Amino acid sequence: MRTNTEKIRRMIAKLDEMITSAREMENQYKTVLSKIHPRYLKGARNLLHYRSLREHDIRSLQRQLGNLGLSRLARAENHVMTSLLTTRSILRGFLKSKQLKLKRSGLSIKEGRKLVNANARALLGHSSTGRRTRIMVTQPTEAAANPRLVAEMMAAGMNTVRINCAHDGPEIWEKLIHNARKAAAKARRQIKVTMDLGGPKIRTGAIAPGPQVMRLRTQKNNLGQVIQPALVWLSPNTTPDPSLIHLPLPKAWVENLKPGNKLQFSDTRGKKRTLTVTHKLPGGVIASCQKNAYVMTGLEISISNHPETEPAAIGYLPALEQTLVLVPGDKLILHATPEPGENALLDEAGKTIQPAHISCTSTEVFSSVNIGEKILFDDGKISGVIRKTYPDRMEIEITAASEGKARLAADKGINLPDSQLSIRGLTTKDKEDLAFVAAHADVVNMSFVNSPEDVEDLLEELRKLDAFGKLGIIMKIETQQAFTNLMDILLAGMQTYPVGVMIARGDLAIETGWDNMGYIQEEIFWMCQAAHLPDIWATQVLESLAKKGLPSRAEISDATMAQRAECVMLNKGPYIVNAIRLLDTILRNMDEYQEKKTAYTPPMAGFPKM
Repeated sequence: MRTNTEKIRRMIAKLDEMITSAREMENQYKTVLSKIHPRYLKGARNLLHYRSLREHDIRSLQRQLGNLGLSRLARAENHVMTSLLTTRSILRGFLKSKQLKLKRSGLSIKEGRKLVNANARALLGHSSTGRRTRIMVTQPTEAAANPRLVAEMMAAGMNTVRINCAHDGPEIWEKLIHNARKAAAKARRQIKVTMDLGGPKIRTGAIAPGPQVMRLRTQKNNLGQVIQPALVWLSPNTTPDPSLIHLPLPKAWVENLKPGNKLQFSDTRGKKRTLTVTHKLPGGVIASCQKNAYVMTGLEISISNHPETEPAAIGYLPALEQTLVLVPGDKLILHATPEPGENALLDEAGKTIQPAHISCTSTEVFSSVNIGEKILFDDGKISGVIRKTYPDRMEIEITAASEGKARLAADKGINLPDSQLSIRGLTTKDKEDLAFVAAHADVVNMSFVNSPEDVEDLLEELRKLDAFGKLGIIMKIETQQAFTNLMDILLAGMQTYPVGVMIARGDLAIETGWDNMGYIQEEIFWMCQAAHLPDIWATQVLESLAKKGLPSRAEISDATMAQRAECVMLNKGPYIVNAIRLLDTILRNMDEYQEKKTAYTPPMAGFPKM
């Protein structure tokens, strides 16, 4: 008995140490707490208590509490101080024979859970009946002209609309918002509109355009026989059918064409080819080609059975989009000046005369990088190491490429996970877009938040727009720096109401390393819970289903895990309605089994009755 008493006293002493430490951290942040929105004050204090708790190694204490049949503090993130005081009171009760008196910190366990739900409702709107976790859906451009698609997404289970300011413009955005609100009103439902600011994302610059060439491609069966000729639209006007290849030709020349006319030309390889006019429509004709051909701007076409008619030249064709081909061991020059990128120049023996080069959209990075630091391109498909640095360029050795050879295109993301970048705040475009967001949306999503100062910049801009406290904020955590500064970022955001966090797992995984992503998303998850802030699980949820129509088994498991968040984000795709329906079903099913970290035990589905 004496040994047990001594153990319990040591456990109480450990709890006393943790309680004191938590209160000291709260005192250190007194100035910060004075700026917190009243609705978040309990959450801010609890976040500080949780951060203090995580500075202690309590694994031994947890094992001892478990051996006594007590809570092991593993689910205390919503109500840290109350859990510590309650556990200490119970242990003290073991040492005394008098009635147990439990102490409270001003935040009960039940209240901690309710605050998360209330804050999620304020930011993201009401959840669906029978499903706690909301579904946010990125709106495709076509939804601006197709109100029915928006209504179908809502009927399938969409709760929150997301519009990405990196695409389209105010005219399309306004139509998307109008269609969403109209569909919600018709369905007698509330819906929240969120809009993403592009942020200071670092990207590759332009690449020198390729030739103005277009391929006419036939379809063949396994025997090499043509089963579908290449179909083209000959006209100065754009094609009425996207499946037709458009070859621009002079109006007067096209007007003389009739079904049955044979049009001859030599393609870019010098091969003789024939187009047969099959249909005449207002503004142009449709013609077919029985063999593959390559045509380019300026190539002449003549009418074989009308030799008196002068040949016509094909008008402007868009230049082929070029890419840089990179393999491990290659050298790549990344430069600050906006000159078009080019592939490596090789001599006849295959030796590199001039390495491949491409520009970077952000000139600020060149003063912040160091030799030996990692650099990644295109969502990590290409990896490299910085070998030399200059004020206007850096030399990179390519160390890995997907499938051994990768193609780097323009406007692809660049990540510098080892570098301490000085890029921060809102871009000029962000500020322009923010004015629209403040006037039309419910929530602004701030991309690439790296520090509390970034959040302060946003809050200051909202004050200028008289939108402070009127517009919800979602802070997207997608860099190593953001994860390091997470607590201070959350506290900065909690100056206004409502706020939340999006775990942008794509860029975050690239920045922090795929092997670290599992525990990092969990840490962000529980820090948000400690602050009573809603979190959004984002990036590639049911991606294959949305884009290709069929989910992978891994995606199903991922969607199941996402149920612990307050919201799950789906990206656009041709099969997005199917993806929403499946996610809705998964989340509803999981609600019977789990809420956050708390597991439930419903009757087993299909369990035979005795």
